[in-house]
Amino acid sequence: MAILEKRRGLLLALASAPLALLAAGCGFRLRGTQALAFRTLHVTGGDPVFLTELKRAVAAGTGTQLVDDPKAAEAVLFIDGIARERLILSLSGAGRVRELELRLRVQFHMNDAKGQPLIAPSQISLKRDLTYDDTQVLAKEQEEALLYRDMQNDAVQQILFRLAAIRPRAG
Repeated sequence: MAILEKRRGLLLALASAPLALLAAGCGFRLRGTQALAFRTLHVTGGDPVFLTELKRAVAAGTGTQLVDDPKAAEAVLFIDGIARERLILSLSGAGRVRELELRLRVQFHMNDAKGQPLIAPSQISLKRDLTYDDTQVLAKEQEEALLYRDMQNDAVQQILFRLAAIRPRAG
């Protein structure tokens, strides 16, 4: 019995070794911190909740320091607008809402300390589908809030990716 267990363990180890090597070779790594092309950043505009989340992500995920004075910053990120939309996708035979589409649009642009554009006016658009049941209004409102929060986190990460893609100009 002990011999069978040892063989089973050995076979399991041999079978899982290629999977471990495959996972290591695919390029997977933890997100870690991103290096941005500027040491100081000022973020302005937009919804206060979104702004707080964006500033928290910049502070935790980059080596860039956030400053309160735009004149002291090497770059200024402007959040021009955030729009949340709720569209009806389908109705039941009785005319009740069955499915919604939630949309989040974030408009932004970025300038350097001299006012030269680093990121032209851009927009991030996200959407999620939500099945709706008017007998569970409270639960669906909470699910909707959760989906908007998820889209907001997604938008913050996409903005960080775009900030990380900026390369310093020569001269």
